Amino acid sequence: MNGSAQFKISPVGIRGGGLTRPVPQALDSALNRLQYRILKRISPGEPGYMSGEVYKGKTKIKVLLGDHVFDQLRGKVVIDFGCGEGDDAIALAKNCARRVIGMDIREAVLERARAKARQEGVENVCQFCANTDERVDAVVSIDSFEHFSDPSAALMKMYELLRPGGTVFASFGPTWYHPLGGHLFSVFPWAHLIFSEKALIRWRSDLRSDGATRFSEVAGGLNQMTIARFEKLVKQSPLVIDFLEAVPIRRLRLFHTRHTREFTTSVVRCKLNKQ
Repeated sequence: MNGSAQFKISPVGIRGGGLTRPVPQALDSALNRLQYRILKRISPGEPGYMSGEVYKGKTKIKVLLGDHVFDQLRGKVVIDFGCGEGDDAIALAKNCARRVIGMDIREAVLERARAKARQEGVENVCQFCANTDERVDAVVSIDSFEHFSDPSAALMKMYELLRPGGTVFASFGPTWYHPLGGHLFSVFPWAHLIFSEKALIRWRSDLRSDGATRFSEVAGGLNQMTIARFEKLVKQSPLVIDFLEAVPIRRLRLFHTRHTREFTTSVVRCKLNKQ
């Protein structure tokens, strides 16, 4: 840090007949600058933890939702809610579904999804769009609930898109208290819980220039979803939990309990029903 820190002092005011104390405005800022310098030293580039290499050569949706998922969705019309570049939607189309609608708010990824569908020869089975009003048999959501800007509204939209008796199959993670719950911000395990949001955002701005100023504004969004929060949101929605599983991190499975699950869960997977 060059030069001396300049502390801005708030004006003295009058409350309840007494004077308020001057409050240093830049003390927090100085700490953020220090944290930023530490982050730059630790990780001058993007960490490679969330590269997706773990799914290389595998069908991701099958890994996350289990071998039975294709059987349960065979012959059905399915929405892939938050489809990204379409890999899961294409896997559904090639293995079981009668028709798949991939939904995402980002037109750039939808274009890549359409190109992939053409390349895989399933463009007549897969449709990719930003929105639809079609009612379907099932909704699939993979690695999306930790990114939705309004997860409660997403649950309601899923409910509205389902036919009576329809089902939501969802899997997402890492959740916020997972060692890598900060996604890109996880320069080391739990770094996103140690460093301030401002310091992490400033560090990220050196790597990506999308103008994000908060976790929620980064590309794809990051809503700090926890397991407890997700359970609460589902209970407040009209959907009914069939099952919900917090899958433990393999190396931490011996420590995985109801009380430690926020820190030891790898992914959450669940089945929600519309009655």
